[in-house]
Amino acid sequence: MMSYTFASATILLFLITDPIGNIPLFAHALKNVAPARRPKVIIREVSIAFMLLLSFMFVGEGFLRVMNLSALSLQIAGGVVLFLIALRMVFPPPRRVADLDPREPLIVPLAVPAIAGPSALATVLLLVSQAPQKRPEWIAALCITMLLCATILLLADRIQRLIGERVIEAVERLMGLVLVAVSIEMLLQGLRMFLQLPSPA
Repeated sequence: MMSYTFASATILLFLITDPIGNIPLFAHALKNVAPARRPKVIIREVSIAFMLLLSFMFVGEGFLRVMNLSALSLQIAGGVVLFLIALRMVFPPPRRVADLDPREPLIVPLAVPAIAGPSALATVLLLVSQAPQKRPEWIAALCITMLLCATILLLADRIQRLIGERVIEAVERLMGLVLVAVSIEMLLQGLRMFLQLPSPA
C-alpha cells in the first residue's frame, strides 16, 4: 500500500484541489461581486472547504467502519476517482461559464466542488485510513494546501492578466499528467495488495 509523507501528501492535496485550474472559475464567479469584497468571499469559501476537508479527517475512520469499507477498497476507489479527475485536467471539457449563478457565490460552486470536491474528500479519507497516527501531519499538509489555495486565488486576477489563460491551461494539464501517474500508482499498489490477500473461505 502506498506510504505517504508530509511532503507527498501536501503535493497530492495541492494537485487535487487545483487552485491554478480554478482561477478562471473564481474570476468568472466573482465578476459581479464588488472588487473590495472579493477577497472576503475567497477567504470565506476556502475556509468552508478547509473545515469540510478537516472534518473528513476526523470522521473518516468512523465512516469506513459504518460503511464496512477497508482501506484497500478506498485506495482502489480513490485511484479510480483521481484518474478520472486527472483526465478532466488533461482533457478539460468546454467551460460552461454562462451557467454560473450571477449572485455572490456561497459554498457552491467555489468551496464545493471546486476546492473540496469528491476527489479531495476521498483523498483525506485515504490518508487518515492508511496512517491514522500521522493525522497531525495530514492536518498540517491540509493547512499548507489551503494557504496556497487562498494565496493563489486572491491573486487570481493578477495571475490571469500576467500569464494569460493559455498558460494557466497548460500548467493545469501538466498537473493533470502528474496526477494521472499518482492515480495509476495508487491503483497498482491496491491491486498488488488485493492479489496477495488470501481468498475468503
